[in-house]
Amino acid sequence: MKIKPGELRLYAVTDRAWARDPDHLMDQIEAAVKGGATFVQLREKELDPRSFLSEARWVVGLCHRLGVRCVINDNVDVALLSGADGVHVGQEDMACARARALLGEGRIIGVSAHNVEEALAAEAAGADYLGSGAAFPTGTKDVRGHFVTPEGFAAITGAVKIPVVAIGGITKENIASLRGCGLAGAAVVSALFAQSDVEAAARELRAICDTL
Repeated sequence: MKIKPGELRLYAVTDRAWARDPDHLMDQIEAAVKGGATFVQLREKELDPRSFLSEARWVVGLCHRLGVRCVINDNVDVALLSGADGVHVGQEDMACARARALLGEGRIIGVSAHNVEEALAAEAAGADYLGSGAAFPTGTKDVRGHFVTPEGFAAITGAVKIPVVAIGGITKENIASLRGCGLAGAAVVSALFAQSDVEAAARELRAICDTL
């Protein structure tokens, strides 16, 4: 089993919108992990491929030094070349089966799933975990038509054998409402990286995630 128990408890998804510069982004990631983040996804939507790869190598190296694994959002090539632990793909990105063919069996593949049908298809295609949501409204992306209720999360986690992480608009104020849904953890963006004290935010979020 590539995903260890508890490894997805507090899943940090980066967003450079709140980083002053690349060094600040690295500091934010380190603070998140020190505060209790258990897994990191490097997400870059605007960087050119060369810059993305350069950054990914630094971030992957940092995560490994800190003892957590790092996956790359969407870009299988960057995941391979940076030495990342795997990739996370959405429904509109590279198909899970294709990503598995390129990455091999040893690396992690996460897939976004909004309902039971997508969850079962991703599991059958070789996904190691699912990112499901959106749990709540979020400013990170347009989630119209993709909201998942607590009952929806419970249906998804009950249908698959791989771990499921909730994502989308999750904050310290609303995360407790996801208790009892069978989730392996929660993925957060602004609840970590938009905070003035990222380490303290991670510590507080982790304490709540441990009760899911």
